[in-house]
Amino acid sequence: MIASTQTNHPLTGVDSGKEQTPVELACYKLKEAGLRITQPRVSILAALIKAGRPTSIDNLHGELGPNACDIVTVYRCMAAFESIGLVRRAFLINGTSLYEINLGDPNRYHVVCKQTNKVEELDSASANELRRAVQLVEDTLRSQGFAEVGHIVEFFGNSPATSRAQSEVVVPATTTS
Repeated sequence: MIASTQTNHPLTGVDSGKEQTPVELACYKLKEAGLRITQPRVSILAALIKAGRPTSIDNLHGELGPNACDIVTVYRCMAAFESIGLVRRAFLINGTSLYEINLGDPNRYHVVCKQTNKVEELDSASANELRRAVQLVEDTLRSQGFAEVGHIVEFFGNSPATSRAQSEVVVPATTTS
């Protein structure tokens, strides 16, 4: 028999009456949704919050350390978190979904460099304009009878630094004798 390194016993002590850390707020949202607060879930949420940017499940699992939980648990937890709106699927890079925590802040939008896969947040003016446009589309869809409307907006391009680096590549001149 293989011994388990994780526990699924619920944790206690979530208090919604005081100023909460992001992890405490996330745990409160789990509790509100009727999900148990377990050590693997808390560890996954803490790692996602610590990342501070969209991250893949594989990277998240790697940040947890070898004894926190297995990758299947991370996949299941992320699916549960996404179903209650605690995480958002931000976008795909090479077929891999990236996730970010959703603690009630407005959607953050990103652009991914196609050369380096580096993720940068969209500037605030563009993000605000995009939020207004997306809200208009979502409201229209709801008025047409659609339910549980959501969206994923993806921007990809070569970053200015990557574009400059490519233009600075000097091709050696060939000489003929």
